[in-house]
Amino acid sequence: MIDAYEDPGTPDCRGGWRYLWWLVTRQPGRSVAGALLGSTWMVLLAATPYLMARAIDEGLEPGDMGALAGWTAALFVVGAFNAWLGVMRHRTMTRVRMDANFRTVKVVVRQAVRLGAALPGQVAAGEVVTIGVGDVQTIATALTVVGPGVGALMTYVAIAGLLLSVSVPLAVVVLLGVPLIGVVLGPLMGRLQGAETEYRERQGVLTGRIGDLAGGLRVLNGLGGKGLFADSFRRDSRRLRDQGYRVGAVTSWIEALGAGLPTLFLAVVTWLAARMTARGEISVGELVSVYGYVAVLAGWPVAMLIDVCYFLSRGVVAARRVVRLLRLEPAPDTGTAEPPAGPAALHDPESGVRVLPGRLTALTGARPADTAAVVDRLGRYAPSDVTWGDVRLEAVPLARVRERILVADHEADLFAGPLRELVRGAGEQGEAEVLNAVHTAVADDIVQGLPGGLDAPVDAQGRNLSGGQRQRVRLVRALLADPEVLLAVEPTSALDAHTEAAVAERLYGARKGRTTVVTTTSPLVLDRMDTVHYLVDGKLAASGSHGELLDGEPGYRALVARDTEIEADEEVAG
Repeated sequence: MIDAYEDPGTPDCRGGWRYLWWLVTRQPGRSVAGALLGSTWMVLLAATPYLMARAIDEGLEPGDMGALAGWTAALFVVGAFNAWLGVMRHRTMTRVRMDANFRTVKVVVRQAVRLGAALPGQVAAGEVVTIGVGDVQTIATALTVVGPGVGALMTYVAIAGLLLSVSVPLAVVVLLGVPLIGVVLGPLMGRLQGAETEYRERQGVLTGRIGDLAGGLRVLNGLGGKGLFADSFRRDSRRLRDQGYRVGAVTSWIEALGAGLPTLFLAVVTWLAARMTARGEISVGELVSVYGYVAVLAGWPVAMLIDVCYFLSRGVVAARRVVRLLRLEPAPDTGTAEPPAGPAALHDPESGVRVLPGRLTALTGARPADTAAVVDRLGRYAPSDVTWGDVRLEAVPLARVRERILVADHEADLFAGPLRELVRGAGEQGEAEVLNAVHTAVADDIVQGLPGGLDAPVDAQGRNLSGGQRQRVRLVRALLADPEVLLAVEPTSALDAHTEAAVAERLYGARKGRTTVVTTTSPLVLDRMDTVHYLVDGKLAASGSHGELLDGEPGYRALVARDTEIEADEEVAG
C-alpha cells in the first residue's frame, strides 16, 4: 500500500478510463496477485461440481466406496484450499482498493496545494469536498475489476471448456447466454453514467452551498437574507433529490436484471440438461455437474461481471471529475527577475498607493473591497502593474515573492490540530517566540482559557473559538511567520474596542521598522500608523498621518466618525 510520504506519481489525465488504468499500473505486483488469486479462487469454485460428478459417476452409482472416499477427500481438500485463497484474495484486493484511495487523495491534495490561491477561482469548494468524500471511494471500489473481475472472465472461459467436454449444445448456450445478458444491460450502464454524472455535479454545487451557509450564517441573519438563501437551498436540494431518484431508478433496473437474468439463465440450462439426461445423452453425474457449473457461473462470475460493470460505470464518472481537477493549471509564473536586495517600496499604479519600506501603513476607505483589492495586487494575488522597488512584481518568480511578502487575510483557513502547530505552521519557532507573538496579538486569554494551553486542540476553521479569537489566532500565525512585508486585511474587525486598542499598540511595537500594511477603518488602529492612505472608489484621495487627515480631509473625518460611533454603540451594548 502507498506510503504516507511516498510520491504518488504522475497521474494519466487523458480521461477517466486512463486514470483508472494508471491506478492499476502503479501497483503492478499487487494487481497481478489479485487477478491470479481471484481467478484461481473462482475457477476452483467451478471445480466443486466436477469433483461431485466424478464422485457420483465413479463411486456412488457403481458402488465403489474407495473411489467415493477418494473423490470426497479431494472435494474437502479443494474446498479448504479455496477458503484460504478467498482470504488471501480479499486481503489483496483490500490493499489494491486502499492504495487507489490513498493515491487519489494524495494527487488531489497535491494539486490543491499546487493551485494554491488560484483554486477557489477555478473550482468550487463543494466540488473538492465531493471528490474527497465520495469520488475517491467510488474510484477505489471500481478497482474490484482487477481481482474478481478478471477471475469472473477466467471462470467463464473455464466453465465453457468443461461444458464442452459434457455437451457442445450446452456449451454454446452458455457461451451465448452471458454476452446476451451484457447486451441487455449495456444501454442501462450508459444511462447510469449520464445520470450519475449529473448527480455528482449537482451534489458538488449543493455541498458548496452548505459550506457558504455554515460560514456566512451570521452575515445572512444580519442582512436579512437567510430566508432567500434557504429557499434557494431547498430548490437545489429538491433537484438533487430528483436526480438521485433517476440514478436510483437506473440502478434498481440493473440490480433487478442482474439478479433475475442469471436465475433465468440457470433455469434454461438446467431444463436443457435434464431433457438430455432423460434421453440418455448425458449421465446423472454430468447432469449434476452441469447444474453445479451453471449455478457457480450464475452465482459468482455472471453476478460479479454485472457488479463490475456497475462499479466501472460509476468509477469512470468519478475518475473524470478527478481528472478535471488535475488538469487545472495555476496562473503562469514567467517571472525571472531578481527581487530587490533589501526592503523596497511597493507601488500600485492602479490605485496610486505607495507603501514605503520600514513603515506601518494603513489603507482605509468606505468600501472594504477597495482596500482588499489593493492588498491583493500588492501581494500578487491579482494581475497588476505593481512595482517592487524598480522591478515589476509580476516579473519576480512567485516563490521569491511569497518568501518575503505575506498577505494575512482575516478569513484565512484555520486547520484542525493543536494550537501550537496551528500558529507555528511549518516554522521551527521556540516557545518564547510563540508566546511573544501570542502576547502581541493579545491572545493570552485564549491560551489560558483552553484546556492544555498551546497544546489544546482547535477544530477545523476554529469552530470551537469565537470570531474575535479566530481573528487573533490568525494574527499570531502571521506574526510568527515574520515576513519582510506583512499585508494584513482587517486584522481587528471582530475585536472589541479595548482589545483592538491593545492589538494596535503592541503591533506597532512588534513591527516597528518592518514594512506593514493594515486595512482598517478603526481610529484606534489608524492612530498608531505612520502613514494612512485614504481611498475613494479605489483611488488614492489623500495620504498623511491620522491627525493630518482628520484635520484636512472631510470624507476621512466622516468615515472615522462613523466607525467611532459604531464602536461606542458596541461598548454600550457590551
